[in-house]
Amino acid sequence: MRRELKEYPDVGLISEDLGGQIDFARIFGRCGPVHIEIGSGRGTFLVAQAKTQPEVDFLGIEKALKFYRHAVDRIGRWDLRNVRVLRTDAAIFLRESVPAGSVDCFHIYFPDPWPKKRHHKRRVVQSSNLEVLIRCLKPLGQIRIATDHADYFEQIRSVTSVYAAQLEEIEFERPASAREGEWTGTNYERKYVEESRPIYTAAFRKRA
Repeated sequence: MRRELKEYPDVGLISEDLGGQIDFARIFGRCGPVHIEIGSGRGTFLVAQAKTQPEVDFLGIEKALKFYRHAVDRIGRWDLRNVRVLRTDAAIFLRESVPAGSVDCFHIYFPDPWPKKRHHKRRVVQSSNLEVLIRCLKPLGQIRIATDHADYFEQIRSVTSVYAAQLEEIEFERPASAREGEWTGTNYERKYVEESRPIYTAAFRKRA
């Protein structure tokens, strides 16, 4: 029997209630480091990492209703006070609602590769979106990316190289929540590892 998913109003955010630009201190009730995961799926990374970093405030952005509801239910059952999830289009939300210099780290793990060439414009990591991420980051803030798609990774390399004056490439830091042999500890990664797919990672730091 499938377990009923519960709604936790303190976990799931409604974009209409944010009142324009998001105020992270109001949302989390404190001023702490802010990490945003773009495409949080069922919340596997958010839950595991929030446990290991209680001093960090995590915001997950997930557009798919089914995954969003699973993430809210999971986070709520663990009673994690340092995690919120928002169901919205990440690119639009970041562009219109996240203040400049407010984010310490973006996690982009296994985003939809949109493999058909005519759909490449829908990829998260592209020039217009990268400019927004850089604007949102604090000085020395980071962007961490993982994908199993070689063509997408080449595009990521190509796009980020244009912003070398603003972004310094650094070593990818495995989250503390990742298991041995994992890079990120997400459900997608575990599935891809079982299928023996190669995993590609990259990380960047905003220059001060």
